[in-house]
Amino acid sequence: MPRIRGASIGEHHEMVWAGLAEAMRQLLAERDYDTINMGHIAASTGLARNTLYNYGRDKGALSRALIERVGRPTVERVEAIAARASDPAPARMSEIIGVVLESFTDPVMQLMFRSDPEAPKGPGSPFHAIVVEVENVVRAGVARGEFRAVDDVPLTVELLSGVMRAGAERIGRDPAAFTATAGSAREIIQAALAGG
Repeated sequence: MPRIRGASIGEHHEMVWAGLAEAMRQLLAERDYDTINMGHIAASTGLARNTLYNYGRDKGALSRALIERVGRPTVERVEAIAARASDPAPARMSEIIGVVLESFTDPVMQLMFRSDPEAPKGPGSPFHAIVVEVENVVRAGVARGEFRAVDDVPLTVELLSGVMRAGAERIGRDPAAFTATAGSAREIIQAALAGG
């Protein structure tokens, strides 16, 4: 019977997930994602390979689960920022841009950009909550005259997410570019929403 690492099963699972995330970061620093296999991950975490399959049926499923877990604090931070309805929409948008791009300094989050046909899109995506909150901030900004009138808020946010993806990918290639990239993303997105 495998040993439980924490004081409870729940704590044990959280510790295993934290270990898996750290192992993936270390492996990504050493090699390309395509060359990593479940054996490498098991060895890096000290888990038996058959135990590792309890956390993901294959590398893709395990990576998706890691992205969702590592991304939870970002989702929660964005929800908290968006909930500050009395704050100006441009200030909230600026803060959300920084929080989301900062999350992509983590190599695990960069795995989102791997070609993965099984990765959920839309409401099934673990980050759909961020999209919904950004749409709400845009709607609030439009309603208060802080942003220009937008005919199709979901489409506008989807198009602006291309700016965010480009910024996130750049940060993944060059983490030192975070400040400049976040600044440029803010400038482009705010200008698009302001219509200036």
